[in-house]
Amino acid sequence: MNDTKNRLSLTSEYQSGITLKHHIIFWSIYFLFNTLRWGSYFHDYVYSFKSNLIGFPIHMTLCYLNIYVLMPLFVYKRKYWTYTFLVITSLIVMLYVKYFLYYYLVNTNVWPEGPEVIESITFNYAMDMMIGELYVITFATAIKLTFDWIKENKRLADLEKLQLETELRFLRTQVSPHFFFNTLNNIYSLALEKSPKAPKTILKLSELMRYLLYQTKEKRQSLVNEVVCIQNYLDLERIRYGDSLVVNMDISGDIRNKSIAPMLLLSFIENAFKHGADKNVEDIEINIEFKIIEDFLYFRVSNPIPSDTSKKKIKKEIGGIGIPNAKKRLALGYEEDEYELSIKDEGQLYVVELKLKV
Repeated sequence: MNDTKNRLSLTSEYQSGITLKHHIIFWSIYFLFNTLRWGSYFHDYVYSFKSNLIGFPIHMTLCYLNIYVLMPLFVYKRKYWTYTFLVITSLIVMLYVKYFLYYYLVNTNVWPEGPEVIESITFNYAMDMMIGELYVITFATAIKLTFDWIKENKRLADLEKLQLETELRFLRTQVSPHFFFNTLNNIYSLALEKSPKAPKTILKLSELMRYLLYQTKEKRQSLVNEVVCIQNYLDLERIRYGDSLVVNMDISGDIRNKSIAPMLLLSFIENAFKHGADKNVEDIEINIEFKIIEDFLYFRVSNPIPSDTSKKKIKKEIGGIGIPNAKKRLALGYEEDEYELSIKDEGQLYVVELKLKV
């Protein structure tokens, strides 16, 4: 629902575009500039004002006809010959309208800047007037297209950002449902046995779910909070596996005042359990290391390869959801020089090593 509202907000924002106020400001400045320019040229500001009063409605009509009618109907639909024909036709119509308006309302000398006084429309006069109008049309159209290009690029950039944020939120929610399912089964078994571990297990699960629901919405989360979340996850897994599981977690360096993409490291740890503990009938040992050196976290997690399962099968399965999810989140949330990820087979162990800017 929030994403839909954000998209609607973006759409309405960028549909507004250039307003009536912008049109009025543009033509007012252009009219003033042209009046002063030709008034200075002829040393007659009254004549320049009158001629521009007639000329500017023609400029505006041709510009808006081109921008809002001819281009959308023909250029955008690749009907170039039709567009060219209609532009030339509109310029010819403009030529006659302008000639007679100037002749009867301003001055019988309709081309004072020309090389000669004319009494009718000549080829040179026609070419001069039409090229002048093309200049105005091109100038106004270029401004409109530039604004449209800037607006569209900003809209696409904001939409891409929204899509990335949406995708990141989705990826953060993909902690395997099987973990919660197995934990609930364990709680059920503990409840049947009236085990004193049941309340503690429920509390740990509640804390983990509260963190997943309410504290992972931001782009970055405190590394301390992430470590606490991982510890809660490990406590639940210890309850599930009992004495057959040994988890060693070592933290070195100062993890305070460091931040990280939420739930990122948990994907690697969950993967270690899925492909190490879940597939191993023997006692297993999972090692997790956090090391802070300057502005980087050096994270390492290793899990054993089950002795009764071929490496080829494990390699095929290890790219299930968790690892591709984490890789995608790294690519979306960090620059290329901010992380290094290595996943390798070290004989009887699968090892994930991540260097990450924090």
